[in-house]
Order: sequence, then structure tokens, then C-alpha cells
Amino acid sequence: MTEEDVVAHWREHGWARLGRVASDVELEALRARADDIMLGRVVHEGLFFQHDSPTGRYVDLRFGEGWVGPSDAYRKIEKLERDPVFRAWLENPVFERVVRAVVGGEVAIYRSTLFGKSARGGTDLPWHQDGGSFWGLDRAPELQIWTALDDAPVEAGCVEVVDGSHRAGLATELGGTIPADAVARAGVEERTLALPAKAGEVLLIHNHLWHRSGNNASGRPRRAFTVSYMPASTRCTRKRRAPREFVRVFQR
Repeated sequence: MTEEDVVAHWREHGWARLGRVASDVELEALRARADDIMLGRVVHEGLFFQHDSPTGRYVDLRFGEGWVGPSDAYRKIEKLERDPVFRAWLENPVFERVVRAVVGGEVAIYRSTLFGKSARGGTDLPWHQDGGSFWGLDRAPELQIWTALDDAPVEAGCVEVVDGSHRAGLATELGGTIPADAVARAGVEERTLALPAKAGEVLLIHNHLWHRSGNNASGRPRRAFTVSYMPASTRCTRKRRAPREFVRVFQR
């Protein structure tokens, strides 16, 4: 498919496959940098860390701990635009063409995040949407671009989606995790679509698409890097702290 076809599929279904974008050399650099950051060999001020839960269950995650020492079991590391290796990847020309087709004009990022599932199982991630009032924005970002750094087969906890679910908007005003009663009413188990990916492959995901991922039973790490792109004119609406300033990208 052409990039235009990929964007059209994303608009209709809430997800699309962009194909393999990362070369072996680029993958090796991204994996090595992920290891270095997790193990404390590379340090950037202001990164956000969240470690796996001790049980592998999302409900048992510990919040507010941040960096807890060298570990290969961080489930989430945010603000990776501060790292030059990840920054170069999120600004690659393929992504720029896709993002400009969707966002247009000047572009910023809401977040750039490494999601990891360690070889010991990682943490499950329930049905959720990436948006809502919790994000504190004056408009809803739509596009995130997800890159598999390792193979992500079904048994490793690949991304699973409910095709087309983005078209109904947010399940709750707050956004985030979808309540169990809403999941039950939607009958999603019969509509769930698994999206396994090979290392280097890239997915487009609509922020409002219902998506989840299970634990990793492959015995190998399963890491992915995802970036949420939005118009640079988007503003932070939070009141309790100073509004966030968002990093602009694709500036030449």
C-alpha cells in the first residue's frame, strides 16, 4: 500500500500497518539505547519511569516510584525526545510524511514512550484509549506511531484492538482505562483483533481506538516505541501546575 492508502486505512479502522521502516542498524541502535537507559548507563534529566508490577497485573502497578535502579523490567519510559537516538527516530522522513498528511502545518508531540515487556512476563495493559480530560489538552490528539523494537508475536503480548472503535469517541470523559461494564456491553472479546509485528515494523494507531496488550510469554523482551503527534498549536489546559510546553518536531 502507498502511504496515502495506509493513512486512509487508519482513518477508517483506527489502525494501519506502515510496514517495516527500521533497518537492522537502526533497530540495534534503538535497542542498545533502551538497554542503556533502563540500566542507568545513559541518564537524561526528567525522564519518567514506571516499573513492572510485582505480579504482572496492571492493577498492582506502583505509582510515583519513578527510577528504582538498574532494571530490564521498566514497563514505561516517557520523554524520550530528550534522547538523541530516540529523537532522531521519531523525526525520520517516513514518519514526517505520514504525520503531515494527518496533522498538517507545524507539529508537536504529546509524548514519546518506550513500552516494555520483560522476558519474565511484563505487565498486562487492559483496554484503554489514549486521551480524555486526564491528558489536559484543548483538543484531542489522533495519531500515534508505534515501532516494534523486538518481535511482538501474540504470545509476547502484541497489540490487540477493537477495529473501528475510535469512531464512537471516548468511552468516558476522563479517558484512559475503559470501565469493565463498558467493555462487557461492547462485547469486545468477539471483536478483538491481534496485531502481531516483527521487529522494525510500524503501526499507526488512533488515540481513541480501544487497544490492549497481555503479558509476555515468549521468554524474550518485547519492547516498542510509540509517539503521539499533534498540531503544535495544541495547548495544555491544566490549572494546578504550570501548563506544559510541547516539543516541536520536523523543524528544518
